[in-house]
Amino acid sequence: MTEPVVRIENLTLALPKGADRPHAVEGLSLDLMPGRILCVVGESGSGKSMSAYALTGLLPRALKVAGGRITFEGRDLLGLDERAWRGLRGRRIAMIFQEPMTALNPVMRIGDQIAEMFEAHGLLTPAERRARAVALAREVGLPDPEQIVRAYPHQLSGGQRQRAMIAMALALEPSVLVADEPTTALDVTTQAQILKLIRELQQRRGMSVLFITHDFGVVADIADHVAVLQRGKLVESGPARAVLENPQAPYTRALLAAVPSLTPPERPPVAANPVALSVAGLGKTYTTRGGLFGKPRVVAAVREVAFDLRRGETLGIVGESGSGKSTTARLAIRLVEPDRGTVRLGTLDFTALGPAALRAERRRIQMIFQDPFASLNPRRTVEQIITAGPIAHGTPARQARARARELLDLVGLQPSAAERYPNAFSGGQRQRIGIARALAMEPDVLVADEAVSALDVSVQAQVLRLLEDLKQRLGIAMLFITHDLRVAATICDRIAVMHRGAIVEEGPTAALFAAPEHPYTRSLLAAAPGSGSVLARPHPIPA
Repeated sequence: MTEPVVRIENLTLALPKGADRPHAVEGLSLDLMPGRILCVVGESGSGKSMSAYALTGLLPRALKVAGGRITFEGRDLLGLDERAWRGLRGRRIAMIFQEPMTALNPVMRIGDQIAEMFEAHGLLTPAERRARAVALAREVGLPDPEQIVRAYPHQLSGGQRQRAMIAMALALEPSVLVADEPTTALDVTTQAQILKLIRELQQRRGMSVLFITHDFGVVADIADHVAVLQRGKLVESGPARAVLENPQAPYTRALLAAVPSLTPPERPPVAANPVALSVAGLGKTYTTRGGLFGKPRVVAAVREVAFDLRRGETLGIVGESGSGKSTTARLAIRLVEPDRGTVRLGTLDFTALGPAALRAERRRIQMIFQDPFASLNPRRTVEQIITAGPIAHGTPARQARARARELLDLVGLQPSAAERYPNAFSGGQRQRIGIARALAMEPDVLVADEAVSALDVSVQAQVLRLLEDLKQRLGIAMLFITHDLRVAATICDRIAVMHRGAIVEEGPTAALFAAPEHPYTRSLLAAAPGSGSVLARPHPIPA
């Protein structure tokens, strides 16, 4: 019988005093087999990343190993000192981190960072290191490897930075690769490319991969074996296909049910409703400096965008990073001023308003931001956050406070939450607070810019259900920006697909998903993770 490359036996990691539970991981046992991909799945706080950090010797100091063993090729890892780890980490066990922009050194060229892997272990000459860096850049699919190794991280796209991270991890040809949410922040097409790359490299090099994710679509595309964690405990494990098609644990079934389907549900007609937001000929061009001798670079971020959004309707704008969808949202709300075109709120020409009139009318169109952690002032209570806008527009403070409590109840939070600060809430709860803040102005239009992309799948489902319920109850029009086609299928009445600043296809969600006409739309749908698996079946958003 084949022995596992990594064996985790009864691992328990103690959390510091005052945490919400005693252990980050409790009694965890897993085997990583040679040449296989094991996906560890769970929501935030499930212990999946802490398990990966224990395997790589990168546990935070606040966490202590309270029991268990981790063996790699028969060697007990938990007893290693830092010197032993330096010889092992990178060389035999390597890691791809979740966010490449923070994991890469911003003041070092990409090639130097790849070559540093050899330098740290005293391998090769400087010339050989540079040559290997170029070869690795080529192997992971970076364009023009000889030139790109001279670039800095900020000069690369998100997908290119992640490929550079993979090149660094593969430099010393490790036998185990640990990938901690390596595709979470990527577009659907870039995500598909990275998943394909990891699978190809794994098969070519015969590596074992421990892949951390909360996305069952990724599991369907890449996993050989799956382990599901809930609050630090293993609740289910088995071959990927068996877990996806016949989950046994209630928690696994709940997670799978919360994954939005790629089959849009039937939606009531809204064609007779009045137009709440109308955009025509919208355009925005940016010019960047070209340096001392270089030519300025002109980028048409948005080109002749036009659409109508009706009351009680959700229009989804989908596309990759750089497609212009978020810029379109900011132009619509005038957080960015358009170069040309018009935005109308009902019959009001919103683009023609001067500063004073804009302040008065901006309450009619409000935004829900992507990051619920960064968009709320940590020094203000929830009540102060929600009431700031209405009070600034003349609502009496007592009335605004009473309305804040009503809104908290409306979005599913206790009125007592008004007295607490944002750091007392989970990510999903903070996003509900952001929704309450937007609703406090009683807008005609909500603009949701990637409003659920940072959330776990079950919390995401709750927020999507809340937004759908609020839209139907209040008759609000919603402009929904997303790169996630599953989310778009779930909540959008119509879809506008953006590519290189222009809308290339638009139509009712069900019709567009069933028969996309534009090649770019077809490529997006084909790249959606899990599109060929059980996850493609229709299912409602769970309550």
